[in-house]
Amino acid sequence: MARLLSVNVGLPREISWRGQTVYTAVWKEPVEGRCMVRRLNIDGDAQGDLAGHGGEQRAVFVYQIESYRYWERELNRSDFTFGQFGENFTVEGLADSEVCIGDRYRIGGALFEVTQPRVTCYRVGIRMDDPRIPALLVAHRRPGFYFRVLEEGEVGAGDEIIKVAEGPEQLTVAAVDALLYLPKPAKEDVERALRISALSPGWQSSFETMLQQMAQSGSRTGNAGLASPEQMATATPGFRSLKVARIDRESRSVVSLILEPADDRPLTVPLAGQFVALRLRPQPDGPPVLRSYSLSGLPDAHRYRISVKQEPHGLASTYVNTQLRIGDVLEVSEPRGAFTLQPGDRPVVLLSAGVGVTPVLAMLHALVSQASVRPVWWIFGARNSGEHPFAQEVRDLLAKLPNARSYVQYSQPDSTDRLGFDFDAAGRLTATVLKALELPLESDFYLCGPPAFLADFTAGLANLGVVRDRIHTEVFGSGKSITPGVTNAAHRPPHAPDGPAGEGPSISFARTGLTVSWDSKFQNLLELAEACDVPVRWSCRSGVCHMCESGLISGSVQYDLEPLDAPAVGNLLICCSRPQEDMVIDL
Repeated sequence: MARLLSVNVGLPREISWRGQTVYTAVWKEPVEGRCMVRRLNIDGDAQGDLAGHGGEQRAVFVYQIESYRYWERELNRSDFTFGQFGENFTVEGLADSEVCIGDRYRIGGALFEVTQPRVTCYRVGIRMDDPRIPALLVAHRRPGFYFRVLEEGEVGAGDEIIKVAEGPEQLTVAAVDALLYLPKPAKEDVERALRISALSPGWQSSFETMLQQMAQSGSRTGNAGLASPEQMATATPGFRSLKVARIDRESRSVVSLILEPADDRPLTVPLAGQFVALRLRPQPDGPPVLRSYSLSGLPDAHRYRISVKQEPHGLASTYVNTQLRIGDVLEVSEPRGAFTLQPGDRPVVLLSAGVGVTPVLAMLHALVSQASVRPVWWIFGARNSGEHPFAQEVRDLLAKLPNARSYVQYSQPDSTDRLGFDFDAAGRLTATVLKALELPLESDFYLCGPPAFLADFTAGLANLGVVRDRIHTEVFGSGKSITPGVTNAAHRPPHAPDGPAGEGPSISFARTGLTVSWDSKFQNLLELAEACDVPVRWSCRSGVCHMCESGLISGSVQYDLEPLDAPAVGNLLICCSRPQEDMVIDL
């Protein structure tokens, strides 16, 4: 007979961890007597991070005493108390290998439904004082699971657990957990999981993405159910030598470089919208400088075009604009990036400002080369004609598309700028134009420009009712950090780690523009990035969730804690890897 052994609750609190402050409710204590279970929580309980825990689908977390005994043996520990694994219900019975998603149980006066396995999270490693725990729970097929509360009621230690309904498909908690986190899931089992209506929406979304990946032709690497589209847009690591075949002045502040192979090998044909990383050497005897630039021309196997804006005091852009000469040879990575023109017949809106024009210009070239009949809107903002790159090139391209329209706005037009020819309106381009232009809301919208521009237009499109997956954005520079539960995350500009410089391989963070030396005092590349205040994303910190998966532009790593499922070829997991040689990471 399955029984409820202990009801455990806890409120969020701040704890110190590795010099940071974490807000967490992973510490749970047993309740004496009976308590009320409600739709979102047990009385006296709460979650510190509602993005990863809690909510209707994850109201009650369950763990088994049999797994306690297993881990006591496995870890050679005898210090466990109820609530040790962050669970609300410590139970006897209900093994992960037997309980199925969708099963329903009555406990005391409440009715519950099984919705999903545990969310992998570093905080259970903090609670257990063992950072390996998130990975071990999955690898040993003992994750625990969540209940949804179908009927509120009182429960208490000693209550019998009565199974009242079986979930469809009879997929166990352990089996569903393995489908997402372990390699080589069976397509038919993923399809079975998606037929279970009780499965939480987050897991359904991951499995739907996995099925889409399985349907793609050719070989597949990585786990699309865990990694974001940006993380899955991979490329072969390494640089190759390309020579500068031509230099074109596009505006007062922008020049284009036409790059061709320095040998007879063809180039990788990029997808329209992708970028390359350049390893530049402004000073022959100085350290290399890493910069990423979108490809701005027609995708081609014979030449690449990148366009660089001269930035005040910009080391790389000054070098490109003033020192490079035709015939010079540059080190250039393979094309990468997920900001790419999507196939289909939906209308296309290409929205950009300033030098953000470069990736959407490549998309415009691609549409022309395809002789596309899709409705195409070109919307662009610049200061004036002197700062308007590619003006005639864009006009010529749009003239070749049968269903193209253009709108250009200058924030500070010159007296010689012609209204109705050079530009269509004066003033800074903002999201207020979206409604006035009557853009088709079913379009795919591609946005690239300064951060404020992206924020304004993303919000404006959402307010008009454009669905999120139709809004595609490209951010120049580092992305936003994801550090769940950390309340005192630093906001300093990226910098070398405090203290003496390391003596190991050179580690370059390409988007950040920072190069430092590896120091063996760090356990992994994630810790180095954090010491440099490089924006990072992570959750489990143990090679399970792939939140930290990043592009490997060059170099190689070794894993201290082998990932349960390998990242895509051309990527790495920074949370559990160390460098084997000089590296460039897309961070």
